[in-house]
Amino acid sequence: MAETAKEKTTPEAPWSVSKLNTTVKGWIERLGWLWVEGQLAQINAKPTWKLSYLVLRDTQEQVSVQLTVNSGMLRDMPTPLKEGDRVVVRGKPAFYAGRGTFSMWVTEIRHVGEGELLARIEQLRKQLAAEGLFDPARKQRLPYLPTTIGLITGKGSAAERDVQSVAQQRWPAVQFRTINTPVQGALAVPAVVEALEQLDRDPDVDVIIIARGGGSVEDLLPFSEEALQRAVAAARTPVVSAIGHEPDTPVLDNVADLRAATPTDAAKRVVPDVEQERALIAEARQRSAAALRGWVRRERDSLAAVRSRPALADPMSPITRRRDELERARTQIRRDVTYLLQQERSGVASLRAQVAALGPSATLARGYSIVQVLPRDGSGPDVVTSIEQAPPGAQLRIRVGDGSITAASMANTPAD
Repeated sequence: MAETAKEKTTPEAPWSVSKLNTTVKGWIERLGWLWVEGQLAQINAKPTWKLSYLVLRDTQEQVSVQLTVNSGMLRDMPTPLKEGDRVVVRGKPAFYAGRGTFSMWVTEIRHVGEGELLARIEQLRKQLAAEGLFDPARKQRLPYLPTTIGLITGKGSAAERDVQSVAQQRWPAVQFRTINTPVQGALAVPAVVEALEQLDRDPDVDVIIIARGGGSVEDLLPFSEEALQRAVAAARTPVVSAIGHEPDTPVLDNVADLRAATPTDAAKRVVPDVEQERALIAEARQRSAAALRGWVRRERDSLAAVRSRPALADPMSPITRRRDELERARTQIRRDVTYLLQQERSGVASLRAQVAALGPSATLARGYSIVQVLPRDGSGPDVVTSIEQAPPGAQLRIRVGDGSITAASMANTPAD
């Protein structure tokens, strides 16, 4: 077979279809017996058929393989198979050269037990927690009032009706972008991931709700698959998990930005109650009005207190007081100046009296006289203090108390 694989083909020497299929069959059959895990996506079986055909789908990717099993083995299983079951199969890959098709011939099928499923979920939970996907710091805050809500849920489900009815009762103007997907089984994860990415790209969607109304651990298994958790963590739009399964929460509850207990709870957590908001607005308006009235009252009281002050009650009062003070000061100054002038007049009069008593007029009034000689050159008269100043013939002026006398010197006699 190895030699056959090394053979080269050319346009002149091509392989036949039979040789191609035979070669591929040899390669595939080398794999031998394998154990493969997946989720049953389709079961084609009838009581009259000897063989039954199943489709096993990968839980993370959109990949599947056809299984061929003995119908009797299916009938003998303690728990009948149904689509969506998580199973482990033992089989041998087979390639049918005549039809050119690939499948697995299966001889054993085992259900994956609930305990084992829970253990794997917890292992994934620990892995994602270690990567930081559960970190509260990376979770996005929900918008206070979303205009449009993206909803991913089963078609015609109670979860869809609950979310929409409760949300619209609370806020009638809210809009929905609803995408219906399978919410269990092999097709659920790729469908939910695709819907999530579609809604995340929509700029009008403010928040996304992934909703399902509870179920068994196996039914809720898609919401614990790693591919969905990665997609939710990568979403730029806030995501709300509303799976509604309290005992064993799916991993989605940890990765989502908000976990709601039920779809109804999700609607209440995402959309505010219009009546409560109106009540809050009314209360805020009342408090604002009361605060404004209180402020106006305090300002009015403060203004009244200011206006009641003497300076504002009678604005002319300070001017009147200052004018009165000025008048008093002027009167005082006038009185002081008058007193000072009187003092000075008295002083001047006293000095004048003293001067008058000692001056020539007083002396003349007592009987004395002053003799002055009148020089011939016309200069001012000189008081005669010596006989030499008045030789005979000199013209004299004699001042007495009540006037003056003009005379001439007749002779002069020296004193003894």
